[in-house]
Amino acid sequence: MIWKNNPTPEGINGFHSNTLVNHLDIKFIEVGDDFLRASMPVDHRTKQPYGLLHGGASAALAETMGSVASVLIQDNPLQTHSVGIEINANHVKSAKGGEVIGTVRPIKIGRTIQVWNIEIHNEAGELCCVSRLTTLTKKMKI
Repeated sequence: MIWKNNPTPEGINGFHSNTLVNHLDIKFIEVGDDFLRASMPVDHRTKQPYGLLHGGASAALAETMGSVASVLIQDNPLQTHSVGIEINANHVKSAKGGEVIGTVRPIKIGRTIQVWNIEIHNEAGELCCVSRLTTLTKKMKI
């Protein structure tokens, strides 16, 4: 397992009150040996005017997942902070309702730079978005 400190979906979700993650109703639902999985509804908070999932909402889900993953690989997450420094997202299929499920896995885990792959699927299991996030981890100055 690549994660430190035995993370759980409940523990991860408890960290996001009063944030964009909470507003978009992003919920972490599974912690695997080398992946995290989260869901996000496709509703009035996440759709664009044409009734489709907004690409920015997909990017927010992807960045959330990669940033959380970046924190969870740290030995002392309270002594470091991880931030996204580059994200791309290819939207390959639309979603009109229900929810989407994202899965994040590492491409490269370095001491300060990490690269994460995030795939977002609709309820039918079809790939809607593939994203890559680069994160930077630094020690916090106290």
